[in-house]
Amino acid sequence: MAITAAQVKELRDRTGAGMMDCKRALTDAEGDMDKAIQLLRERGLAAAAKKAGRVATEGLVEAYIHGGGRIGVLVEVNCETDFVANTDEFRGLVKDIAMQVAAARPEYVRRDEVPAEVIEKEKSIYRAQAEAEGKSAAIVERMVEGRLEKFFKEACLLEQPFIKNPDITVEQLVKEKISKIGENISVRRFARFELGEGLEKKEENFAEEVMAQVKR
Repeated sequence: MAITAAQVKELRDRTGAGMMDCKRALTDAEGDMDKAIQLLRERGLAAAAKKAGRVATEGLVEAYIHGGGRIGVLVEVNCETDFVANTDEFRGLVKDIAMQVAAARPEYVRRDEVPAEVIEKEKSIYRAQAEAEGKSAAIVERMVEGRLEKFFKEACLLEQPFIKNPDITVEQLVKEKISKIGENISVRRFARFELGEGLEKKEENFAEEVMAQVKR
């Protein structure tokens, strides 16, 4: 089918991809906009992977304070040049990541940062739970691995669903930005502080509060 200039423009506006890339994706998707977006995402992630080995030593340290000072976050996100570090696109990404940390309470950036003793402790807990349910040894081990994967998705920032679009992970968000910006981007580290952390207090749903603030 013929792809119109209006379709190409719409896809470019929605994804930020180049005109020819949009036209090819629409052609391959036979005009289906959602499928074309998915194709661009897949192709963009592949392009991002090629850039992942490049050195990224520029970037920003972003501070985010929520709830009148109840939660504070510092996050460092690196890119390759100070030019990109000063673009609205990159600054927006860093702010989104800081808000993600505030709302979702990750403990690590990526799973290879999780200490071996923490993993073993989690496994022992999951194994005891599964054995208490009377499962066979083979099923117990499968349950342990499944629950460990869930732990990684909750505890590791890059594996968490992105708070503004839960259909993608934070890692996918970063890779999409790599494809769009054209430089390697790396989330290096973060620190999260919560008022009265560790003390007994009223339970709050900070994820809902942060998202409410985003939508204002």
